[in-house]
Formats: sequence, structure tokens, C-alpha cells
Amino acid sequence: MQVAIIYDSGYGHTTQQALAVAEGVHQVEGINVKLIAIADGAIPWDELEASDAIIFGSPTYNGTVSARFKQFIEDSTKTVWRELKWRNKFAAGFTHSGAPSGDKLNTLMSLSLFAAQHGMIWVNLDLLPGSANVGVGSKLNRLGGWLGAMAQSNSTEGEDAEAIASDMATASYLGQHVAQIAKQFHHQ
Repeated sequence: MQVAIIYDSGYGHTTQQALAVAEGVHQVEGINVKLIAIADGAIPWDELEASDAIIFGSPTYNGTVSARFKQFIEDSTKTVWRELKWRNKFAAGFTHSGAPSGDKLNTLMSLSLFAAQHGMIWVNLDLLPGSANVGVGSKLNRLGGWLGAMAQSNSTEGEDAEAIASDMATASYLGQHVAQIAKQFHHQ
């Protein structure tokens, strides 16, 4: 079984989040993970088609996905969509912004709608909201999202700001959750 994580990252924060998602996938025995950075160029379509689940990740810029991710979903997936090659695959999403809200929900909604248009089955974040206090930082789902994993780095610290540890733990949880669901349904 395989889970693919396809993502874009502008300043490295979403890459950190993608690595955390992959760490969570690795916690489920018998699941391989394939990390695909859109910025690296050619998309390995065969790897995506062979995957049981695809997890999408994008930074939130101006309340939506990045321009590169938008180009990927609008221009690159037409053939996949026409033939419904991703039908009944599991899907999930994650996003990062420099602000606590940053309108990340809109990005996750865009990702889930994209997955729905491909006939995919969206996996949510099945966690109650954690503590929104950055200083606490130990609870999962600190930002209180259900549609996918949200992360933040303090934008006042500049582009080199580290993502918050509990947000990375939430991303890891999402990866593990998706892998467990894919494995559960694969055996039925």
C-alpha cells in the first residue's frame, strides 16, 4: 500500500509539515509513503495513480492555495480528471500560514473540493480542538480545524520562523489517520 503526499512550499514551512505528515504515515505498518514537491518539476503521475491515498498540501497565500498548487490542480490534472483515475482513493489536506487564522480554512476547502471533483473520499481531522495558547503547544489540533491539518509559524519572526511543534504533531497525526483508514478499507 502507498500514500502519496503532494505539496507546494514557498518558504519551507509546508515542507516541514509534509515531512511531519510522512512521519505519521510511517507509523502504520505496511504503508509506503511518496513525497512529491510540486516545485521539483515533473509530477510522477504513475506514483499518484498507484497510491491508495493522496494527501495534498499547500501554503495559504491570500486566503487560498499557492499559485504553483493552483496551476497543478487547474492545468496538470485534466487527464486524470477526465478518466477519473483517482476515483475512490482517499484524500486529505494540510496547510500553513504565518497567522493563526490566515484564512487556512478556505485553502482546505479548495483542496477538499478538488478531491471531490476527482471522485476521491475525503478524510477529515477527527480531533477535538486543542489549546490555542501558543505557549502551551502540547495539544493536537491547536488551531481547531476539522477539514485538515493547519499549521502556523509566527510571521513576525520572518521567513525563518519555525512552525509550532504541536501543529507538526497534528500533521503527523493526520498522516497516521489517513494511512490507518486506507489500510482498514484495503483489507475489506
